[in-house]
Amino acid sequence: MNKTLLLIMCDFMLLNLLALTRWEKAEPQHTQLETAAPRSAANAPAVNADMVELMKISLEDEKAAREKLAGQLSSAQGSLTDREKNLAALQQQKGQLENTLAATQSSAHELEQRYTASAQEASMSKEQLAKLQRELEERRAEADRQKAELARMERQNSEARQRIENLNVAVQVAQQEKQLIAQNLTEAKQQVEVERLERMKVQEQTTQLTQAVGQQTEKTGELSKEIRDNRPINPNVIFSEFLANRVQTFISARRPGLFSPTVKDKDTQTILVSDGNKVYALMHLNDTPFTLSDVPTDYDQVSGRLTRGTFNAPMGELQFLQLDPRIVVAPVDGSLAALMGAKIYQLAKEPFKFPDAVLVRADDGRYGETPFRIDQSNASYVKLDNRIVTRLFGEIAPKRGDLVFSKTGEIIGIMVNNDYCAVLGNFAPAYSLKTGDNPEPKTSVILSDVYTRWQRLPFKLQ
Repeated sequence: MNKTLLLIMCDFMLLNLLALTRWEKAEPQHTQLETAAPRSAANAPAVNADMVELMKISLEDEKAAREKLAGQLSSAQGSLTDREKNLAALQQQKGQLENTLAATQSSAHELEQRYTASAQEASMSKEQLAKLQRELEERRAEADRQKAELARMERQNSEARQRIENLNVAVQVAQQEKQLIAQNLTEAKQQVEVERLERMKVQEQTTQLTQAVGQQTEKTGELSKEIRDNRPINPNVIFSEFLANRVQTFISARRPGLFSPTVKDKDTQTILVSDGNKVYALMHLNDTPFTLSDVPTDYDQVSGRLTRGTFNAPMGELQFLQLDPRIVVAPVDGSLAALMGAKIYQLAKEPFKFPDAVLVRADDGRYGETPFRIDQSNASYVKLDNRIVTRLFGEIAPKRGDLVFSKTGEIIGIMVNNDYCAVLGNFAPAYSLKTGDNPEPKTSVILSDVYTRWQRLPFKLQ
């Protein structure tokens, strides 16, 4: 809102307030006068006169203020009239300006149209000029390219002429080299022919020497093998190998009883032997729970295992050999034998080459050399020296279950009694007993056959 107009309105409202105030009804304050009256009644007329004078002065001041306000109102009304005139003039000027603006806008639109047309014409001229400029540049570029191509062709022509000259020189040099090479080739062919003849002579001499060396090597190998086969091994070495390669066997058999089953356990130290095809753990019948002195009976459970160090493997089968009813072997799988890491003893190819054999007793660790003789009536057995004199002089005497080695370290057999050793030749089984529960065939059948075959042997072999 305009400040001047606001001031006029405030003045107008103040004048109305003063004009509408009823001053004649205003009651004077008598409190002080009444309180002061008892003091002096004689001063009352003087006080009233003063009050009247004061009221006059106030009325005069009020009148002067009203006149002043009336003058200000008149002045404000004049200013308002002037402002209304100025406003009308401004409105008129505004209309003129709007008309002028419309005319100006129309002119500007026409100028814009003209400018657009001129710009289009100028643009077309610029495009034509740019097109001409591009064509000119392309012509210049093509000319530069043709100049460069001409220069390149000149360089190539110059290089070709240079290469032709070089080739001419190279041809001349090559012809000279060809002549020289032909001469060298002729000389080389002659030299090669000479060397070929010499090489043939050397090859013939080498062949003769190789044959001689081969024959000598064969003779040396045969001689070495013969020396090794005929050279006896110290019994200490044989027993040391046995200690390093022995295998622990454990066999358990259970048979039912009247009140509780009876269990028989048996363990021993033995070795692994091979017939060239399979590997076996060699045992005497007394190294198992089965004996010839017991009445044949049926066992409802048979189990066994092989141990060496930390290795432990179950026995899957026990075989009672045809060679002698007292020899028992446990087949061992080749992979398990390899895992055991123990030496696999081979059968002695010539068990009778030396007059003495080496006895090894696993239960007490005794060993020694003992003479033996072939039994003419029983080719599968040999008799070892078991005289009392041998025991008296502290030498080892054969005992049932001892292992018998040849002086070359191969296994000959096992003592079936205190006098005779069964010479191992093959491992054909008379019976095969599967381990586990309720083994088949019945143990009573196997033990009866073992006992019968043992009874049929000559008394000296029993």
